[in-house]
Amino acid sequence: MASEKRSALNKELLFLILQFCNDEGYKRTAHIFERESGCYFDMEFFEDLVLNGKWNKVEKYLSGFTSINDNKYSTKIYFEIRKLNFLEALDKNDRAKALDILMKDLKVFAQDNEELYREMTQLLTLDNFREHELLSMYEDAESSRKILMDELKKLIEVNPIFHGKLKFPVIKSQRLRRLINQGLNWQHIQCKYPQPNPDIETLFEDHVCQWPQDHLFMQSTDNPQLDASLPVFPSSWFCGPSTVTQAVSREDICVSGPITSVATTSDNIGDSNTMSQNSLLGAEYEVASTVLHPGRNHSPESSVSDDLPIISMNNGMLQNFEPVSNTDLPKTVAQILNESSSPMSMDFHPVRQTFLLVGTDIGDIGLWDVNLGVKLLSRNFTVWNIGACSTMFKTAMMKDPCMSVNRIAWSPNGSFFGIAYSKHIVQLYSYHGVTDVQQKLEIDAHVGGVNDLAFATPSKQQLVITGGDDKLIKVWDVITGVQMHNLEGHEAPVYSLCPHCKDGIHFIFSTSVDGKIKAWLYDNMGARVHIDAPGLACTTIAYSADNKRLFSCGTNKNGESFLVEWNESEGDAKRTYQGLCENSSAVVQFSPIKEKFLAAADDHVIKIWDMDKVEQLTIIDAGDLPANPHIRFNKDGTLLAAIASKNKIKILATAYGLQLLNASVTGFVNSSSDVSDGPRKHVINPSLSVANYGEADAHEPTHVINPSVANSGEADAHVPTNCNEERIKDAKQKIVDNSNNKSGVCKIIQISMPSQCKSLQLNGCGEADKIFSFYAFIRVISSF
Repeated sequence: MASEKRSALNKELLFLILQFCNDEGYKRTAHIFERESGCYFDMEFFEDLVLNGKWNKVEKYLSGFTSINDNKYSTKIYFEIRKLNFLEALDKNDRAKALDILMKDLKVFAQDNEELYREMTQLLTLDNFREHELLSMYEDAESSRKILMDELKKLIEVNPIFHGKLKFPVIKSQRLRRLINQGLNWQHIQCKYPQPNPDIETLFEDHVCQWPQDHLFMQSTDNPQLDASLPVFPSSWFCGPSTVTQAVSREDICVSGPITSVATTSDNIGDSNTMSQNSLLGAEYEVASTVLHPGRNHSPESSVSDDLPIISMNNGMLQNFEPVSNTDLPKTVAQILNESSSPMSMDFHPVRQTFLLVGTDIGDIGLWDVNLGVKLLSRNFTVWNIGACSTMFKTAMMKDPCMSVNRIAWSPNGSFFGIAYSKHIVQLYSYHGVTDVQQKLEIDAHVGGVNDLAFATPSKQQLVITGGDDKLIKVWDVITGVQMHNLEGHEAPVYSLCPHCKDGIHFIFSTSVDGKIKAWLYDNMGARVHIDAPGLACTTIAYSADNKRLFSCGTNKNGESFLVEWNESEGDAKRTYQGLCENSSAVVQFSPIKEKFLAAADDHVIKIWDMDKVEQLTIIDAGDLPANPHIRFNKDGTLLAAIASKNKIKILATAYGLQLLNASVTGFVNSSSDVSDGPRKHVINPSLSVANYGEADAHEPTHVINPSVANSGEADAHVPTNCNEERIKDAKQKIVDNSNNKSGVCKIIQISMPSQCKSLQLNGCGEADKIFSFYAFIRVISSF
């Protein structure tokens, strides 16, 4: 009995190795392993060999499972394969090859049926073997191979040698990785001095944590029993780069997921030794899988769920903790923007968070200031250099000159933005502030539509990544336009891209319309990760704002939608959220909201979930939304843009977002809205020009600063009298002149102390942005 169990476990291990090879894309290795182990007969692979007439490979693969003399079914299988090979050689009039097959391959059957062998020999004397009455129905090689394959399937299925080898068992994705992780977990909890983030150097030896030279123990003075932090390894199921082509690196094999220690249980609270060892320096850790200590209480109450984050309850954490409630969601419609054509894609500026880029279904782009509802910039679609474009693109434009924006996006620092169009091309602009936009690059990137575009900066190099209908992903240098990488492997058009960096490794997630998800390094060595999206849905992927949690949302051909959080250590869905419609007519769009919420546009509303709960939290009904509108949040999650009906874009805001819009227009936050005794926060948006400011704030008295005045004392007349003399004197000090900053990208400024405000003396040729910035500073001082 014990030997039978060991044999069964050994067989399951073979299947796990096969799964690993297939997941990693080692198809050839997998088929060799199938043949040598004899554990699984891949009928699809075998059929492909037969239909392509690769007879030597057919017999080589078959030989791993059965030989000619095993039984009558095996004998029949080999005979039919060799007979068709013989007939194909005759059909090609290659009599030398036919004779060789007859003498070497078919002669083994002569002893059982000499008459048949004699008839096959006589076929060599015929000009056309179809003259034989039994072969008159032979048509051609392709149709004969199909007929042969149907017969071989029946013979294989009834052959007892193949019983239990034709169906691959159902195994959870990345199962081998999980088992290796659990083994490392077990080794780690056995360490005498377990350390957070231990360095795994090899899988060939057991892991042992060494005693740290500069160890620190951390206990809360308020409640030391609650100050037990868990050691955890960095979470990453992404396969690391291999140093040798086709070699398997350490990261590829295992250490791709979090290795976690067990949480403190009710049995060891109060054990000072346990507490001191578990209280190593740390702040916040996530537990990916529960590991149980031997000899301790293993009841559910004493273990930690996979879904629970463990937070070290030290004083610093308590001071920095800011609870988030659903009142922080953008529910109020603050502005409605009207486009002349249907908006297709949007993106907020990452720094000037009230600036919104919009691309439409006729190829036009616009830059909006959502504060004023004013379009700062508008560009109609045009090809910049038709002579440099491919013939295929020119032909496509001749057939149908219509062009739509599939994706518009800012670079991470807001100095560039790119547009992916519905035919072939990508256009990149450089952005220098307000309306200063310059053409940068036009790339004939893909055959067909360019479905997504994203920026990334691996190795401090500014890159743009594109994915298209031609099933390719391409990486381009933003500065030179040179193509850096060509990533091949998808079997359907690429739908979305998500570049990311984790543990110092830069990689790209991509999805295709057939529901496949892949991960790539910045090289040309193929995808490192291959997984299926839930329901094989057309999917988009995004990380939370803190880059710690991975989510995806998509819709399949049946209209079923799936919003899930991924377990990065195992490559499968950790949490599937409830509440999406089951018959969506288009792909559901979604977005994480900072580190707390998820939003998905579905059934004419925007649905909200707490990231930690699968049940729907609330909905936001902005009114007049299509069934599955495109949505976009700004970086802080305070503003939400949603495409509405009749070419409209609705801007929704949180309470703080409304203050942000008000501050951008009036220059300061109304101090009467702040009822606390602490220092008030004043938010300034330096993006508006003096002219725009005057229009928006005409109802208030304006304080015009003459930049030609050399004596800053005249400007001091505008400082309110409720500032004391020391602060007025401090405000006269000159701040660093930012006139050399050519990027034009200004950050939103938060001022909490009057001493932070200083005056700027401008010369006669000061730019409008600088005049407004100085004007806004003076207005802020007046609010204290």
